[in-house]
Amino acid sequence: MKKVISVVGARPNFMKVAPLHRAFAQYSAQCVHQICHTGQHYDAAMSDAFFNDLDMPEPTYFLGIGSGSHAEQTARVMVEFEKVCLEAKPDLVIVVGDVNSTIACTLTASKLHIKTAHVEAGLRSYDRTMPEEINRIATDAISDYCFITEQSGLDNLQHDGFNPNNMFFVGNTMIDSLHYALPKAEQSGILAELGLQPRGYVLMTIHRPSNVDDREQLEMLLRIFRDLSQERDIVFPVHPRTRKNIAAHGLQHLVDESPRLHLIEPQGYVNFLALMKNADFVMTDSGGIQEETTALGVPCITLRTTTERPITCTLGTNVLIQPNESAIRAAIHTAIHNPRKQGTVPPLWDGNAAQRITDIIVNKILV
Repeated sequence: MKKVISVVGARPNFMKVAPLHRAFAQYSAQCVHQICHTGQHYDAAMSDAFFNDLDMPEPTYFLGIGSGSHAEQTARVMVEFEKVCLEAKPDLVIVVGDVNSTIACTLTASKLHIKTAHVEAGLRSYDRTMPEEINRIATDAISDYCFITEQSGLDNLQHDGFNPNNMFFVGNTMIDSLHYALPKAEQSGILAELGLQPRGYVLMTIHRPSNVDDREQLEMLLRIFRDLSQERDIVFPVHPRTRKNIAAHGLQHLVDESPRLHLIEPQGYVNFLALMKNADFVMTDSGGIQEETTALGVPCITLRTTTERPITCTLGTNVLIQPNESAIRAAIHTAIHNPRKQGTVPPLWDGNAAQRITDIIVNKILV
């Protein structure tokens, strides 16, 4: 019996691994699929919500790593995941995305001569100031197999000389989770709870250090939200880092001056999906939200100068803007007063990526 371990480290990883776990169930006679949760980002209530929303089982292994510097976090994951590998002796380790757990577990497994597969491989922002970009480059360089979500990933890996026999263009497992959870999202009561109407609000998420750690940048963003809230409801699930910095920089008064700004706690997947699906438009600095809004056909304004997911701009509903005041205000004006940006769903974003991945793993890789 073959054994596969999939690693999750942060909430976006859950959406990418949950469809894989369901798809592996049909191969239970050939292989065992287990989940290792590193606890890189861990909040008991939020983790439980995501696992429940996505019908994921309790992880077989929980490492409890917690926060820390990039070096501390990566090192602790490697130490603890090595113990898992030595005990479990998996035939394949699957890593997803670009968080510190992704590179840490790939490094650990590779040095133990355990085959690794990177799901969501080949994505590049070409901005090495982003720690995720370093994680993506390093993970792809040492992975044995790469599963690709969009054409740019295929192009980048070909350019880097990755073995073409071990590259598989399969689609996007995050979109699998979106398809799976949409019926639950239709039943969500979050809009009624907040007193909102579909298309009657803007959904906002910001958490990147470049946007929330610098006092002047965060103050500028909050001023813009205050002004927008004079005419629109804004739903703002606040990342802990952002909430901490609003207080630390003495900016709570800008929140208090925003009449229709709804600061709410981070939401589980189903409620957040309901908020995203029904928004007039979304403003974010996240990676995955660019993909989800494209799949939903909801306009997305990304407060970043680069994206590792260019297909969301070329085919999808996403636009990149410089995160400065004039550009943001212009983008908001366009989103409110102009017709919605129309997009198309990228190839293979059909809800079946996990099925394609597990078919390849069981029938080609583990044989």
